[in-house]
Amino acid sequence: MVGSGPELDPDDLPDGLVVADALGRVVGFNRAAARLTGVRPAAALGQLLEDVLPLEDLDGHRWWQLTDPYGGLAIRTGQPERNLLLPGGREVLVSARYVRAVPRGPLERLVIALRGTEARRRTERSHAELIATVAHELRSPLTSVKGFTKTLLAKWERFTDGQKRLMLETVDADADRVTRLIAELLDISRIDAGRLELRKQVVDPAAAVRRHVERTVATGIPEERFDVRITEPLTVLWADPDKLDQVLANLLENAVRHGEGTVTIEVAPAKEVVEAPVWERSGTPPRIVEGTAVTVSDEGSGIPEDSMPRVFTRFWRGSKRGGTGLGLYIVKGIVEAHGGSIRVDRAPGGGARFRFILPAGVPDFML
Repeated sequence: MVGSGPELDPDDLPDGLVVADALGRVVGFNRAAARLTGVRPAAALGQLLEDVLPLEDLDGHRWWQLTDPYGGLAIRTGQPERNLLLPGGREVLVSARYVRAVPRGPLERLVIALRGTEARRRTERSHAELIATVAHELRSPLTSVKGFTKTLLAKWERFTDGQKRLMLETVDADADRVTRLIAELLDISRIDAGRLELRKQVVDPAAAVRRHVERTVATGIPEERFDVRITEPLTVLWADPDKLDQVLANLLENAVRHGEGTVTIEVAPAKEVVEAPVWERSGTPPRIVEGTAVTVSDEGSGIPEDSMPRVFTRFWRGSKRGGTGLGLYIVKGIVEAHGGSIRVDRAPGGGARFRFILPAGVPDFML
């Protein structure tokens, strides 16, 4: 072990660990392995590996006879992870490492890792749900595009210029919808991998908020429905302006579409304790972030208390008014990629209130 701390206890490992010696007898069997296999460590130690773990592949072949770790080619270093079956048909993910004292020498130790399939099944279900959602969301605009273009090509001379323009505008809007959905999918992929690319520059958050309100008003929403409150002095933000626009557009659209009454947008200096993103959270302590906070609230019915923990998860929808349910998941990923945080609670007027904070500052080379 490297370092001066205590040695790692195999029983502390989250995955099953089974170790067999040069004779194929079990010399290590941790608690996670016992939980996954239903075999007590005391009953496993000293027994032949193939008796303790009588694994079969999905075609019913005995795994240890098929792979023959103690025979066969001496250049092998292990087995990649794959699905195998325990007695009774229970699936388990198994990988193995062959330990040799010298290259091409006899096997001195066989180290087997066992994992349950529950986490992978959850991931597969999530991916399947994502694919189903995307397919459903793509079908409608693509059907519209196909219908209008086919009609125009077949009956171009029968339509007036006004009718043609209306159909082409509809096609253009549906194409934008498909483009946005594809962009969402790319964002989700990058967020999940912790590789969301940010092109940072100096950003004025107050100007960004005012610009988004003006755009929303231009779509036909009454200007008096918005109440913008700026508290000076604001700190300089070093952020990706396009990603910040994406966050603001999503929160304002949700407030207008799903909320009621006045939509209040507050921009103010802030300082608060922020948890690390999920992908960095193991052992990473909270930190204090000083920057700018943006709060968007409405006067609608709000979000039920029992739903608030799920607001930033995939596919959460606050109502049945359409949408993929991916927007707030992406918003959270963007904010956390900037080193900030976002939360939701109930506004004083009874509606939903979203508040995010982005850290202040610029890189040293700009000072």
